Amino acid sequence: MEGNKFGDRKFGDRPRKRFGPQPPVKVGERYKVKIESLGKGGDGIARIKGFVIFVPKTNVGDEVEIVINSVKQKFAFGEVVG
Repeated sequence: MEGNKFGDRKFGDRPRKRFGPQPPVKVGERYKVKIESLGKGGDGIARIKGFVIFVPKTNVGDEVEIVINSVKQKFAFGEVVG
């Protein structure tokens, strides 16, 4: 059988499409945030334009500079710098 009706591409070769707005943060960028609450695991929770950022080793009320380590569709992870 030569090729298939989809050409030579395999099903996993196409890029994923993301739905909804893009997150307002990017991996490697730094932000100054205020920790608003704590998550179930004890990580601090900050928000940037309403987008949730989990920041370990922080407490409610802390104002810290963070760097983003990982970005998901609905939340991100950051860590305190400096």
